[in-house]
Amino acid sequence: MQYFGEILSVGVAISWTATALFAEVGSKRLGSLQLNVIRMSLSLLFLGITLWWFTGSPLPIYADGRTWFWLSLSGFVGYVLGDYCLFNAYVLIGSRFGQLFMTLAPIAAAFSGWLILGEKLSIQAIAGMLVTLSGIALSVLSRGTSHKFGLKLPLKGVMFGIGAGIGQGVGLVLSKVGMNYYALSIPEGMLEASQMLPFASTFIRAITGTLGFLAVMWYTRKFASLSLSVRDSKGMKAALGATLFGPFIGVSFSLMAVQYTEAGIASTLMALTPIFILWPSRMLFKNKITLKEVFGAIISVIGVSLFFI
Repeated sequence: MQYFGEILSVGVAISWTATALFAEVGSKRLGSLQLNVIRMSLSLLFLGITLWWFTGSPLPIYADGRTWFWLSLSGFVGYVLGDYCLFNAYVLIGSRFGQLFMTLAPIAAAFSGWLILGEKLSIQAIAGMLVTLSGIALSVLSRGTSHKFGLKLPLKGVMFGIGAGIGQGVGLVLSKVGMNYYALSIPEGMLEASQMLPFASTFIRAITGTLGFLAVMWYTRKFASLSLSVRDSKGMKAALGATLFGPFIGVSFSLMAVQYTEAGIASTLMALTPIFILWPSRMLFKNKITLKEVFGAIISVIGVSLFFI
């Protein structure tokens, strides 16, 4: 089918849009920490079933110590730090601004790739960074009373949004390192294990994410709130939706998309979430959306596309 990869990529952006909307509802009803514990636990269940179906084992096979180290580190940075910031950003500034800050992920990935992997930073990538930052600034800055510019969002929410984008980008690079080691540890001829490598890698990351969020919950003494959260039927439905459309369907479609089209095209189309989320956010949460915010989201996505063109 012509343009199948492109269609899948747009499907990923739609899936991640649904994830953000479900996550905003779930975070506000259950709490960001509680939602992350529930979501990570459900992710482990779904990924374990998938691995068992295709490889005969619900656990990652052939993963060596280096694989576990780098993927666990990726899970800590991407899930525990990144998603904790993202879900708190959903509570404070909403999912549409939270997703806008996620366009910072390619910038963080480019810098961490330069530091960790020795990848080059091209002039075009730097231009993409500047364009992305200008789009975000256009969306979140307004004229202040005593200064020329001021934030129209809570500073704490903005900081969480920045932390989410950085955590996502750095976690992605660490995941790449771990997956490279994983690929080397799989014996030749083990086709099923090779095909399930992204899912097995996500499983390892999810283990770290689950343990990390449980540790934070223990430290903050919020285990009692978890039992109350699972009794909230609307909150649990939102948590299920955030899990299905995020780590499960979203990841699966993204992996399929890059098999049928160029990675740059797929990545650019997947980055359309900040634009796609504007209308449903307006309809569901009655958020007022200005023309400047629309232009800011579009400019940010254009900046992301410069990384891959």
